[in-house]
Amino acid sequence: MPEPAPELAVTDWPRHARELSAVRRAVFVEEQGIAESDEWDAADAEAVHVLVTLNRDPVGTGRLLATGKIGRLAVLARVRGRGIGSLMLERLIELGRNRGLDGVYLHAQATALDFYAAHGFAPEGPEFEEAGIPHRRMRLAFSAEQRPDPEVDGGPHAAVDR
Repeated sequence: MPEPAPELAVTDWPRHARELSAVRRAVFVEEQGIAESDEWDAADAEAVHVLVTLNRDPVGTGRLLATGKIGRLAVLARVRGRGIGSLMLERLIELGRNRGLDGVYLHAQATALDFYAAHGFAPEGPEFEEAGIPHRRMRLAFSAEQRPDPEVDGGPHAAVDR
């Protein structure tokens, strides 16, 4: 029987906090040992989130802040290597473009630099430590041609699936 296709939803914290936090807790707190106090912040309430499910089970998440920062990209260990991280990252990049941003950026864990580089992100500045893990800031700039025209594309929030 073929493997079920992952389903991606663009959502918000009030609607899917339980599912989003379950994935992040499993990956960041339990697997990577990040302190609960470092994982949760007020930005969750303001961010647009993506949630990936397989057979209705939450398996991946990420978020985009109004500043253009992509973060909290997490995929459960048991389903890694199936393209779920790429699926989420590409959707978050698209959401940034649709909001008229000039680019998006993130703090990549040092072990994930190649993953983000494969999606067009370029490193900026030196390596630094965040939550006890080496990171590097990476940015993906959008050209003017890649940004939507609000008059044509329905404004900065037209791409949010609700």
